[in-house]
This record gives sequence, C-alpha cells and structure tokens, in this order.
Amino acid sequence: MSSELQTETVATPAVALPVASLTLALQPINATASLRDQAYAMLRQAIADADIYQSREEIRLDERVLSETLGVSRTPVREAMTLLEQEGFLRMVPRRGIYIVRKSKREIVEMIQMWAALESMAARLATQNATDAEIARLRHMFDHFRDATPAEHIAEYSDANIAFHQAIVELSKSQIILDTIKNIFIHVRAIRRMTISQSDRASRSIVDHLRIIEALEQRDTELAERLTRQHSLDLAAFVEANCDFLD
Repeated sequence: MSSELQTETVATPAVALPVASLTLALQPINATASLRDQAYAMLRQAIADADIYQSREEIRLDERVLSETLGVSRTPVREAMTLLEQEGFLRMVPRRGIYIVRKSKREIVEMIQMWAALESMAARLATQNATDAEIARLRHMFDHFRDATPAEHIAEYSDANIAFHQAIVELSKSQIILDTIKNIFIHVRAIRRMTISQSDRASRSIVDHLRIIEALEQRDTELAERLTRQHSLDLAAFVEANCDFLD
C-alpha cells in the first residue's frame, strides 16, 4: 500500500514566512533489488511528480522520515540522495539539511530552450521512425477534449499535455535524446503544469498539438520540427515575460 511523505518548506532566517507543505508520494521498497537503486528511483520519481514550484520557500527533506516511509535504513536513502545531488536534483547544506533544487527564471527559460531543440529533433526523427499506429495514439490523447475546452478540465488537460511531450520524445526512438532530456524534464514539466491554466494557454496549446500531430501524420519532417520547436519557444517567452516569482 502506498504512503505519502510530508516534507516541510523552510523560509530563510531573515524573512518570517508561513510554513507551506509538499507531499511526495512514496511506497515501501521491495527488498529483492538494490535498496539504494530503488530508493533513488522512488525519490527521483516522487520529486518529478511533486509541485516543487508551488511556494517560494525552500523545500527541505527529512532523511529519517524518508527512511521510515521507504521502510529501509538511512544508509541506502543517504546513498540515493548523494546520487540525486550529483544529478542536480538535491542540495545538501551542512547543519541545515537536504533541499530540493529549484531553478531561477533564467535557468528555467534556458532549460525550455534546450527542450525545444531536443524535442524538435525528436519530432523530426518521429516522422521517420514512428509507426502510423504510434502517431495515431497521439491524437487519441485529446479525445476527451473534443466536446469541451481544455480550460474546463485543466487538471486532466495538464496531464495530457505533459504525456504528449513525453510521447514525442519517445517516438524519436533516440536513446541519446531520451537520456539527455530526462535531467531537465522535472523542471520543464513543473513549469508546464503551473503555467497551462494561465492566459488561455491551454486552448492555444491544444491547437498547436493538433497541428504537430497533423505534420507527423503527413510525415512532413520540416514542418513537424518547426512547429514543435516554436511551441516550446512560446512557453519560454511566456515564462520570461510572466514568471518573475521564480527569481
């Protein structure tokens, strides 16, 4: 049975801010495989699924609570967190604790620009490597929104939006792109989720997605690449203009 880990967010000492909370969804570890590797995978996924930009306050993790929730000793948890720190997901501060790393607005914009380059190449490769059935599944992702605007079901559309971008990358059949993009995915996904309900972005997003799907269906390599790149660059421009709270 899954359980949830409650983390605490801590304001900097100079500013008295209310304490917010963030929930990481975790479950006990299966002892048949490497405890460190399982702890790493579960913590990484839990961080990816969390809304790490919901508050300006730092998000601190409790090693003891993590080990209790996962049902293992602190050693594999500590080893997993060391790996996550090396990958840039966690930051360990002596005598203060372990914090989830969040990026500045400039870093987020640059990550989205990098995503635009990688995903547009993935779309280009998808026109060459994906099957008709695989491309058809992209269109089915949005069947639920044919009779309703995305804004009416924003949570569901946000999930479909993220799944769509993941699918484009996977349809490239390029392991190098998949491996390269995974370390920026956590932050780009969090920003997509947070901004999709703003300024009617959801309605414009689904139009872009359907145009990209049409280009893929027609095996129009140049158009699919260009539309996919511009779609993400539009997000980068939106973050640049509207997300000062990230600084």
